[in-house]
Amino acid sequence: MSAISIGQAAVLGVVEGVTEFLPISSTGHLKITEGLMGIPVDDKAVVAFSAVIQSGAIAAVLVYFFKDIVRICKAWGRGLVNREERYHHDYKFGWWVIFATIPIVIVGLAAKRLIEGPLASLWVVAGSLLVGSGVMWAADQMGRHKRGEDDTTFKDAMLVGSSQILALLFPGFSRSGATMSTALILDLDRLAATRLSFFLGIPALTGAGLYELKDALGAGVDTAPLVVGTVVSFIVAYASIAWLLKFVAKHSFNAFIIYRIVISVLLFGLLGTGVINA
Repeated sequence: MSAISIGQAAVLGVVEGVTEFLPISSTGHLKITEGLMGIPVDDKAVVAFSAVIQSGAIAAVLVYFFKDIVRICKAWGRGLVNREERYHHDYKFGWWVIFATIPIVIVGLAAKRLIEGPLASLWVVAGSLLVGSGVMWAADQMGRHKRGEDDTTFKDAMLVGSSQILALLFPGFSRSGATMSTALILDLDRLAATRLSFFLGIPALTGAGLYELKDALGAGVDTAPLVVGTVVSFIVAYASIAWLLKFVAKHSFNAFIIYRIVISVLLFGLLGTGVINA
């Protein structure tokens, strides 16, 4: 493939930053944007590039939730050496994030060829957007929204963390959409579900970005586009996080669900008419 240009990298950085934490599928939107720009969505360098610029969005989470992360890490560290500290919720939550990341790591390594090959198709993205919309709607209706962040348990963390696998295998389903939906089904309120989605996404997305960095640099993508895409995604993602937390505190997920359905139908139309290549 020809290398991704700096201009294209900037556009993809904006798309990544806006969509990474909204329940509308960042991978799906990246692939759609790549398809519209004539970039082969299943090229290994492109897949690697998309994973690397996610690190910009993850850096935005680290900065935005810096105080929370430091508090949890301190509690986890104290608990390692002090038995009494192990009853603290933050100590337990630190372990939960670690354990909840294991399933997606195992599946990601085992299914790497499928993820980078057949499952990277825009047909899969279109179908996953539509199916994921139905799951989100059902979850928002089923959930009783009665449990807050302090009420989360090990079971919650494992189920929500494992649900990230859906987005890994079916780009378009949305990692945040899958995790938030699972949390809602477990009766967490929307704000708690959203914050849990953020925290559980940190190790998974950071690991994916670092793992794919060598492939991106060695498969036709220059360093400059990677840096531009990552920096742009950081700036845009930070603003997106702040907006989302304010939005979910007062609104349902219906706006995201409707948007996903519209994008899915539009994508099916573009693919069916040959405007973009799957």
